[in-house]
Amino acid sequence: MPHHPLPAPTHTAQSLDIPQGAHRPPTAERHDGHGDPTLVALTVEEAARRLGIGRTTMYALVSSGQIRSVKIGRLRRIPAQALTEYLTAQAGVARSDVTLAA
Repeated sequence: MPHHPLPAPTHTAQSLDIPQGAHRPPTAERHDGHGDPTLVALTVEEAARRLGIGRTTMYALVSSGQIRSVKIGRLRRIPAQALTEYLTAQAGVARSDVTLAA
C-alpha cells in the first residue's frame, strides 16, 4: 500500500481558499508546553505540567486531598488557584521545618 503524506495545514487552507492565519494548526503544533495562562480550571495533565511534576504524582496529590479538585459533569478539573494554595502550604511546611531545626 503506497504511503501518501497529508498536505501541510497551510496548503490545505490555500486549496480551500481560507485566508492565511485564519485556520487553526493541528494540536501538536499548537502545544507550546506552557498552556493557556487564562484557564481557571485545568486538566490533571495541565496542572501537572504547570508544577513540573508527572501525571501520576498529580493524581496522587489530588486523591490524597493535598490538591483541591472539582467535578464538572463527568470531568475532574483542578482550579488554577489550587496550585497556588498547594505551593503556599508546601512553603509554609518547609519554613516550619527550618524553624524547628534551628
